Amino acid sequence: MKQQSAYYEPDGTDRATRRANRRTRTDEPARRKTPEAMEAASGRGSGRRLLVDKHRATTRILQVAYPFLAEGGIGAQGTYIGSDVFSGGSFVYDPWVLYQDRLITNPNVLLAGVIGSGKSSTAKALITRSLALGHKAYVPCDPKGEWTSVAEAMGGATIKLGPGLPTRLNPLDAGRQPSTVDADEWARIVWSRRRALLGTLAESTLGRPLVAVEHTALDLALEVVSVQNPSPTIPDVVVALFTPDPRHAERAGLKTASLVNDGREVAHAIRRLVHGDLSGMFDGPSTTEFDPSLPMVTLDSSWLSSGGDDQALRLTLACASSWLEAAVADPAGGNRYIVYDEGWRVMRDQALLRRMQEQWKLSRAWGVSNILIVHRLSDLAAVGDMGSEARALAEGLLADCSTRIMLRQESDQLGRTASLLGLTDVEIATIAKLPKGRALWRLPSRSFVVQLIRHAREVELFDTDARM
Repeated sequence: MKQQSAYYEPDGTDRATRRANRRTRTDEPARRKTPEAMEAASGRGSGRRLLVDKHRATTRILQVAYPFLAEGGIGAQGTYIGSDVFSGGSFVYDPWVLYQDRLITNPNVLLAGVIGSGKSSTAKALITRSLALGHKAYVPCDPKGEWTSVAEAMGGATIKLGPGLPTRLNPLDAGRQPSTVDADEWARIVWSRRRALLGTLAESTLGRPLVAVEHTALDLALEVVSVQNPSPTIPDVVVALFTPDPRHAERAGLKTASLVNDGREVAHAIRRLVHGDLSGMFDGPSTTEFDPSLPMVTLDSSWLSSGGDDQALRLTLACASSWLEAAVADPAGGNRYIVYDEGWRVMRDQALLRRMQEQWKLSRAWGVSNILIVHRLSDLAAVGDMGSEARALAEGLLADCSTRIMLRQESDQLGRTASLLGLTDVEIATIAKLPKGRALWRLPSRSFVVQLIRHAREVELFDTDARM
């Protein structure tokens, strides 16, 4: 006879009694399911309760019982990061794949977290694991030298920069001409890159934008040295500023004496890289070459940051970025990450912010994913007053980062973080209590809480607390 289970019994019935009742009901004939019988069986209004025992389980278990609660994820193509805390599945990430799938609008990444939250390990795990997929990574400025051991372990190289060290980089290097660009177009690209760098160096040192006559003096100086030398250096530009060429001045309708006076402050500003505290680093031909075949290249500037001179470090970043840009601008070079560690140092310089925003805009054309690493979002908001150009540039960097990786933030930073990123109350509450290594990965329309999973070798390699 078909078993007919009893679904309801009086509240308080013990387990033994329920079992006995079920055995008794197996001997009862099947009753006709009239509406009255069904209502009586349902126990409505009779004070009876469901016979199923109470059970408590984690979402890891319940996702199997009711899997429709799990997030569908963003696919399986990409770099493995860890586990999705809510679904229990694997979480992978690749900005180029997500861009092709139209899940993000650009490949740039913002990574923020307080000290000790695991942001360094998260960045290094993403970078090193991506190398296995054929991607490459470059760190144009490593203020603490943390990426040196990582690059060497990955088969890459580290270029060490600092006063007294033998390495010299010429930030005005033209780099390798892409096969898809003709000679005339390449000459315009090289000139524009050199001019942008010189302007950034001058404005960063002077602490103000250049005026019109200073732009003219700088343009003419660069034209002169470019004609005289196909590979000009910073000292060549300084000499051309102090002693303008009369013929170029005449063609521009200017007098040499006035041109000297107009470019005097710019010349003294750039001279710092030739005879100042940065001499010996960017004042001559490069003593090393960039090898685009290497999976990873870093520029260790810890010799500079140890002195606490943020201005010197920012100038070094500008020069190193330009030198690196000349090497990676070829779109045929494949997908590359460019990591800006200790990004809060860059935020204080409006000229560098402007230059970084230009690089962010070109990320899709170059096949580059820029990763900006900061401690907290207030670093971006503290660069200038509301409505100022510096503030607009900093917030523009946020807008051009489709992926925001947020690790734990201090409670006093949650309001600022929510307003800048447009986070929901649930996301803000999640960020406030994230343990080490766990982060909120926010895409334009979706978010995931991801626990970073590291191999024992990675734990050793990524360790930044060795001195503690």
